[in-house]
Amino acid sequence: MKTLLLALTAVAWLAPVSTAQAASTVDLRVTGLITPMACTPVFSGGGLVEFGKISQQDLNQATGTRLPLKSLTLTVSCNAPGRYALRMRDNREGSAHVNSEIYYGLGYDNSGNKVGVYSLKFDPKQTAASPLPQVFGTESTTGGAAWRTANQNPIDIGARSLLGFTDIEGSTDGPAAIQTLTSTLTLEAVINAKQNLDLSTDIPLDGSATLEVVYL
Repeated sequence: MKTLLLALTAVAWLAPVSTAQAASTVDLRVTGLITPMACTPVFSGGGLVEFGKISQQDLNQATGTRLPLKSLTLTVSCNAPGRYALRMRDNREGSAHVNSEIYYGLGYDNSGNKVGVYSLKFDPKQTAASPLPQVFGTESTTGGAAWRTANQNPIDIGARSLLGFTDIEGSTDGPAAIQTLTSTLTLEAVINAKQNLDLSTDIPLDGSATLEVVYL
């Protein structure tokens, strides 16, 4: 998915007035920036992660069941080096049985029970970013106002946080300019406890999410 390049913000404000003279108007400002930068993210395998058939007898009765880890590759290609970050939107929002921005839902069974969750982990040690000589991960939970100290620890991509990469260990300046990013990701899925599921019929794993490139 390509991100829209036009950012719109609106600010509504009221000038200080006395109680005797209230203003009858309010100003609206629309600002933004159209950039020539354009990036295209692509998942290996068309973004499909297949677990096949899972027998109910292999599920834990009272606790979640972790499925085997899956790997896939993400490539982000831009027409020029530029600063950007990544985040992911859950297209099955509300179906995750664990409440955290790094867990995405696997849909519902026939009785409306939540099937499970999955997460997607980036590892800077398995990431190459041109023209950076080395890669460290950084993250912002403030929409880019502040950035976590860059390091090489694996990071789960979140729905409300920004994930980026730099070549300076310990930096808090946010992502560096990157033209081509290639990263091997790890997907971990957990099925809800067997006692919480309706196993009278087949239950499809129905996870769907959209990864977004956010221009900085």
